[in-house]
Amino acid sequence: MNPDKFPFNTINFLKKLSKNNNKEWFKNHKIEYERDFLLPAKIVVIEIGSFLKKSFPNIIAEPQINKSIFRLNRDVRFSKNKKPYKTNLGIYFWQGKRKKLECSGFYFHIEPDTFLIAAGFYIFPNDVLKKYRNTLLQLDRNSELYKIINRLQKKGFSIEEKKYKRLPKDFSPDHPFADLSLHSGLYAMYETNNLDQFRKVDIIEFSKSIMKEMMPLHKWIVDNLY
Repeated sequence: MNPDKFPFNTINFLKKLSKNNNKEWFKNHKIEYERDFLLPAKIVVIEIGSFLKKSFPNIIAEPQINKSIFRLNRDVRFSKNKKPYKTNLGIYFWQGKRKKLECSGFYFHIEPDTFLIAAGFYIFPNDVLKKYRNTLLQLDRNSELYKIINRLQKKGFSIEEKKYKRLPKDFSPDHPFADLSLHSGLYAMYETNNLDQFRKVDIIEFSKSIMKEMMPLHKWIVDNLY
């Protein structure tokens, strides 16, 4: 993909949308949406999807809205924010037979001032959360998960922040995974506000390199929690 255009064509479209977040403007700029948002998104899904399938043949990468490409339309029925559109590009590659957001996968995200890549489980379904905690109880500091997380953190990636305040039953404060037992999900994330780097670096190839570093975490989740 031409680095002179993507992601900056998409970013420019999202900037315009954020200033004109209404259905009339969107309707009048449908050509820009298809050219600068939808077409690049489909290319990202195809190119990164092909890369991920080399390691995870069952990964799902479908270049369609409401498949790998998250829709821009917002559900405003129960929200105080009545703006009809999101102002970011979100793409998800997932592995598993559940609904996509109930599976571990790889996430690609662009908004006007932020780019991020993540891999893992955003929020565990209840049965997976139970299995996750039971698995943690059996692990120690020599475990594969402990080593994976340490390597990711040393490379500068963040691990999903804890949510629950009280330790689950059977966990003691000195357990090596006490903090992780408080998490509602498990994922690694790379985030940057320096989007100008992608004027010289191909963002798709860059994303592949980040996802490659995160693959062991996704593999651990699939091997142990599915």
